[in-house]
Amino acid sequence: MKFFLFFLLCFTLNAKTISLDDAINLALKNNPSLESINKKIEINRQNIKLSTKFSNPQLQLTKNTLDSSQAMSQTTLTLSQKLPLTSKRHLRERVSMAEQELIYEEMRDAKVALVKEVKLEAYTLWELQELKQIIKEYINLTEQNIELYESYTSISDNQHMGIMKAKLSLSDLKIGINIINTKIKSSYARLSYLCSSDISDLEVKLLMGDKPEFPRLQDSLKNNTKIAIKAKERLKQNAKIEVASIENYPDINLMAGYSHRENFDDFLNIGIGLSLPIYSREDLKEEKERQESLRISSLSEDVTNTINTELNIYYLQMLSSYDIYHIIQDDSLPQVEHMFELTHTSISTGSDLFKYVDILFSKLKLEQKSINAISNYNRAKAEISALGGALQ
Repeated sequence: MKFFLFFLLCFTLNAKTISLDDAINLALKNNPSLESINKKIEINRQNIKLSTKFSNPQLQLTKNTLDSSQAMSQTTLTLSQKLPLTSKRHLRERVSMAEQELIYEEMRDAKVALVKEVKLEAYTLWELQELKQIIKEYINLTEQNIELYESYTSISDNQHMGIMKAKLSLSDLKIGINIINTKIKSSYARLSYLCSSDISDLEVKLLMGDKPEFPRLQDSLKNNTKIAIKAKERLKQNAKIEVASIENYPDINLMAGYSHRENFDDFLNIGIGLSLPIYSREDLKEEKERQESLRISSLSEDVTNTINTELNIYYLQMLSSYDIYHIIQDDSLPQVEHMFELTHTSISTGSDLFKYVDILFSKLKLEQKSINAISNYNRAKAEISALGGALQ
């Protein structure tokens, strides 16, 4: 018995309810996809250091086959070092730094996308749990009214049909509960994956918000991560164009050699070399980078248009959900509620039970649509928050 109580206590502690904010923090802390981007940042830090380093010097040993008695017979040890222009090293460092800024922005974009996915999954859970709660209430209410109906009426064929219809409807509700339970388990599995942590109980409270205002929502796009990524890509490409442009200026190769002769004096060789850009390779590379810059600019414009279109779509979804919710709450539900009360208090004939079941399901559908409207409103809001780069 003591062991059972201890096990129950441990289970209760492990099954602690967490909030949506806690789930988001868990995801940002544990998700492996973010860790992979962190590793990419570390790798690029090494690229920044490498961009300013000289290439390795070359050491060459040569010996000719002439007889040692001849003056031209020699063994030569040569050391050469490539010395790029200082501005080249600086510009290559700028490319690596721009790449680092781009990766940081990609990290922010990944975090925003992860937060959005956690929110959407949490809102799905809320909707399923609300639907489950309402259906359970309707099951209890239907069972009570079937029992009440059977207590106060005699069983004629017409009345028997009413009871059968009510019991069939009750079975449909129970099947609905079973389906929802499966969906809830699947949703918790997806949420656990996103958070890289076992989550079995999430506390979420959703309400219908205010009527959305498009200009205010549009202002949030200034922090959009997709647009920011394209801006960082343009900065990186501009740095690459500068590198390609300066490649027309050749690097210098310094050479120093020591020649040994057996029967004659040794001597030193000092030389300088450079590459001649006579085949237009550098010009072609520069043109290639400029064309890439134009491609990125076109993509940036397309991304901006896409983001604006998505904002408009999600705004319309919010507005539609807002209107649907208030139509149901302000107009439809009060009327159905009144009809529901009338049939609930006068269950005395088979026809009354038929009406009761029909009105019951009409009311249930309206409440389901109301819950769905709240969920869709908040989903669209989460999508817009992600467009604005929100991390909470």
